[in-house]
Amino acid sequence: MEDSKFVVYSFIACILFLGVNGESPYRFFTLKVTHGDIYPLGVKQKGILINGQFPGPTIDAVTNDNLIIHVYNYLNVPFLISWNGVQQRRNSWQDGVLGTNCPIRPGKNFTYVLQVKDQIGTFFYFPSLLFHKAAGGYGSIRIWSRPKIPVPFPTPAGDFTVLAGDWYKRNHYVLRRYLESGHSLPFPDGLVINGRGWNGYTFTVDPGRTYRFRVSNVGISTSINFRIQSHKLKLIEVEGSHTIQNTYHSFDIHLGQSYSFLVTADQASQDYYVVATSRFTPRVLTTTAILHYSNSRKGVSGPIPWAPTFQIAPSLMQARSIRWNLTASGPRPNPQGSYHYGMITPSRTIMLANSAPHINGKQRYAVNGVSYVPPDTPLKLADYFKIRGVFNLGSIPTRPPSGNNAYLQTSVMAADFREYVEIVFQNWENTVQSWHIDGYSFFVVGMDGGQWTPDSRRSYNLRDAVSRCTTQVYPRSWTAIYMALDNVGMWNIRSENWARQYLGQQFYLRVYSPANSWRDEYPIPKHALLCGRARGRCTRPL
Repeated sequence: MEDSKFVVYSFIACILFLGVNGESPYRFFTLKVTHGDIYPLGVKQKGILINGQFPGPTIDAVTNDNLIIHVYNYLNVPFLISWNGVQQRRNSWQDGVLGTNCPIRPGKNFTYVLQVKDQIGTFFYFPSLLFHKAAGGYGSIRIWSRPKIPVPFPTPAGDFTVLAGDWYKRNHYVLRRYLESGHSLPFPDGLVINGRGWNGYTFTVDPGRTYRFRVSNVGISTSINFRIQSHKLKLIEVEGSHTIQNTYHSFDIHLGQSYSFLVTADQASQDYYVVATSRFTPRVLTTTAILHYSNSRKGVSGPIPWAPTFQIAPSLMQARSIRWNLTASGPRPNPQGSYHYGMITPSRTIMLANSAPHINGKQRYAVNGVSYVPPDTPLKLADYFKIRGVFNLGSIPTRPPSGNNAYLQTSVMAADFREYVEIVFQNWENTVQSWHIDGYSFFVVGMDGGQWTPDSRRSYNLRDAVSRCTTQVYPRSWTAIYMALDNVGMWNIRSENWARQYLGQQFYLRVYSPANSWRDEYPIPKHALLCGRARGRCTRPL
């Protein structure tokens, strides 16, 4: 199945796309995707394994590393893998969503060639096609700072990954049929931590030492609260940004979000609960792992520590307390606060409102009244080859329309390279929304209840708002972000609630540069998969 041409193409792609840089080494990964039996909640299920593991192996990289990732699809259905939070600078060709990439066919493989350019922090990869995310197939991405660039905390004694989220005992293809038949998903059956249920995973620590916990919500429908019995959580990083190091007893993590905490083993030598509970749900789901002191002779005991369940106010206050550390270095040696985002006037305001309409008698989800329908050809390929009829720019309005009418459309919004925009997410539903933007980090400048108006800007944080790639919007509330459109490409803006994403709450932002220069965007990969109306065309000469 694999031959030497793919390896040659990978190296050529590296040289052409990323250049030869002695300070930016190459790291090679092989991800073999298979079905396998898993038992997250004690029930046998058909899961998706990466290299025989669930969750999949961690991808470790250092700022500016070039990653060559060979993905082999041993499933009997097409497959795609995406990199939640990796910005793919000038390179949306590697984003791994259906609007930019053709699926990897059963029995075939594809080599992703990407660079973690000017990034640090905690992210994750996941399967983006056919509701595969509900079957596993995800894993952690850790991007470390370069050795010569200081981080604003002492080196931890260890580094733990926590991939937590909701889980269903029904297989993913059953859940997909629920959605395709026009029904909402049922309530989740439970929560998992690193693919296991109650007390199924153990983190071992030495007394008196401090450890880093990287926590990501990889679920498909539920916000969670994370905490460790009798221990404090010191926040140090949010999706690539060092933060003011506030301390919390528990912390809300919404769908698709990632955080890093320092935890010191400063309690009596015994075992403690590591807890995840659901937030804003009619019934509270709970799961636990174990924090095990290496010299402990006593198991976990006592009640599970309390945390908010449905209350919005403490979660909103906590979200507002997250601040950028302006004196810390990011991926480069200059301070994070050297970019004065609050002193730039946005060129325009884009308002995005989510909704849950019924269209043709079936449940759908929409953005500004448009429910996204995947085209027969990836948008990025259609744009490159100038294939007409796949999408139209402006097929989604930049503000919600009046009235409740909604329709199906392959929605693409036009934007210009180097625009500086204000985006307001307006949520009139009674559920928490979680929004992710591929290709970018953005500044979360404000959030509050009710209707956003221009007067809402008076409450914006224009000094030290955190820069991240996923933000929540509370029920009947708004969240505002500032974003510099400095990354040319076709970028997915989506709900991280996977049922809503699957049924249309997403669209693509086409950030366009007329220069047609490699300075602005890398060329199409020589080995790019071609499908739909792009099948049979030529990519480019070597």
